[in-house]
Amino acid sequence: MATNRKRRESLEALSETARGTPMGDLLRQFWQPVALSSDVTPGSACSVRVFSEELTLYRGESGKTYLVAGRCPHRCTRLHTGWVEGEEVRCVYHGWKFDGGGQCTEMPAEKESLASTVKIAAYPTHEYCGLVFAFLGQGDAPEFDLPRKELFEDPDRLLFPRRQDWPASWFQQCENSLDAAHVSFVHQKGKVGTFGKAVTPTLPDLEYLETDAGIRQIATRGPGNVRISDWTFPNNNHILIPGITEKHPWMEISLWLVPVDDENTARFQIYTLPSMGEEEDRKTTEHFRKYMPYNPSDHHHELMDQGIYPEEMALELTNAQDYVAVVGQGAIVDRSQERLMSTDAGIALLRRIFWREMDLLDSGVPIKQWARLHEEIELQSEETVASARA
Repeated sequence: MATNRKRRESLEALSETARGTPMGDLLRQFWQPVALSSDVTPGSACSVRVFSEELTLYRGESGKTYLVAGRCPHRCTRLHTGWVEGEEVRCVYHGWKFDGGGQCTEMPAEKESLASTVKIAAYPTHEYCGLVFAFLGQGDAPEFDLPRKELFEDPDRLLFPRRQDWPASWFQQCENSLDAAHVSFVHQKGKVGTFGKAVTPTLPDLEYLETDAGIRQIATRGPGNVRISDWTFPNNNHILIPGITEKHPWMEISLWLVPVDDENTARFQIYTLPSMGEEEDRKTTEHFRKYMPYNPSDHHHELMDQGIYPEEMALELTNAQDYVAVVGQGAIVDRSQERLMSTDAGIALLRRIFWREMDLLDSGVPIKQWARLHEEIELQSEETVASARA
């Protein structure tokens, strides 16, 4: 009985992300995307919820972003509803003002000396490829390096950031990323898009390797159909997929799965593809502007109960198919009821790594020093697999 209880607690810990939980404290050791850069223009603020914590993101008049507590400590109203003045934010209720470091700088109608005694939470931010990242942990923030992908920094490529919100735990979506077998079924459902056609329904031979950055996933469906992806710890997946039409070049996607709370996830995606010339780039940009706002959560009933899938294949269909599979597990899947098989090797490895890292953190021992890989992802042949293993 005690063994079963301990197993259930270990499984439940995978989805618990509030501050003070093993997973919540582990995730806060890393830079995490919290918003699109376009969410805040100079002189504006917005509300951010991440890891069950309410925060205020604002952009000063200089253009710099700041992330502070979600509520004014005076009467606890939401701070983003006030005003941005220079590089500071003022509460709408009684005018208390705070700088980007969380220090109160002004309390109208109170003694001037009182402002220096009040300070709210504040976190470092960093903008990258259209996303605002934040470090929510204790102490100094690490160098912003692990989240970087050199290909996404190429000024000659097209770049499109995106956010979707799904009503399911972040961890089961990570598990979906490390489940190469699902592609042979999930992406054949409703309609077979360019992704489903390229990967094919053939069941893959699977191999998973822990790397300096995370996990390398190799799915071999044939000599000319080897899919390699690099999953970066703790919640990023970098993959290569077909373009928006069969004539377009393949696209690289970097996907972060960030807990809004234990039952909801913000999915931050960056798409990039090579330029095809001015006119084709204009058409591609128009296509992204038209279809990027799609969020399968807005079509939950159509997808889950009516089996109605979208027509657009690259930016809508693939997301909708994954949504049906992942959200179909429930907001938090009951892992005590599952039966893992050989095709779940990536999921088993993922869990072992997280349990190991949480145990290290809980014991006061340094976790693994995860480091960025300086290489590109390719979908090639057995020769590519050999070089990837080297």
